[in-house]
Amino acid sequence: MAYTQGDFVRDLAAYSAGAIIGVTRSRKMLGYAARKGISLAALGARAATPAPIAGVAPVAAGAALGYGALQTAPGQDLLAAAAEAGRQSRILYERAQQDLMTQPQQFEAMVAASSPVSAAQVFPKAVRRKKSAFNKAVSAGMKTVRASTSYGKKGTINNAKKAFGAVTKAVSAAKKGKKAPRRGIKRRIMTVARRFF
Repeated sequence: MAYTQGDFVRDLAAYSAGAIIGVTRSRKMLGYAARKGISLAALGARAATPAPIAGVAPVAAGAALGYGALQTAPGQDLLAAAAEAGRQSRILYERAQQDLMTQPQQFEAMVAASSPVSAAQVFPKAVRRKKSAFNKAVSAGMKTVRASTSYGKKGTINNAKKAFGAVTKAVSAAKKGKKAPRRGIKRRIMTVARRFF
């Protein structure tokens, strides 16, 4: 893909704002400036600062050349264009964010109208997970415990953690086909749990 004026403005603005644009983009930026006759001679302020990571020396050297371009009339025009593009992008982003929060249906419709992708693909509806047989059995077991007096009076559970542990163990045993005890809450839980397996 060809390196365009827009790429040059973006890279120059990013670099002058303190961003690390990388060796390849620095080389392309310098090549574009040379082709267009833009002087990047005095961008030495950033070259004096230590590079944050190894391998950024070419960027610092390119910076030395780019600073001068910022002082010329074309350089100032480029910076102004980059600043305006950034301002417009920020405004559009903030508007889109506001629209999404205040009018989600209208925003979805706008996206659907302007995009070949359907709104369902952009904004998929949350799919409710199907409850597993084990989880259904545990729920039924907890109802059985709540209806008994094993962990407090009927309708309440005084130690939920202990009750849940007992229910999951009983359900697991029922799932494995183990024999239920002759009596007690564990037998009732296992009897209820076997309906789900």
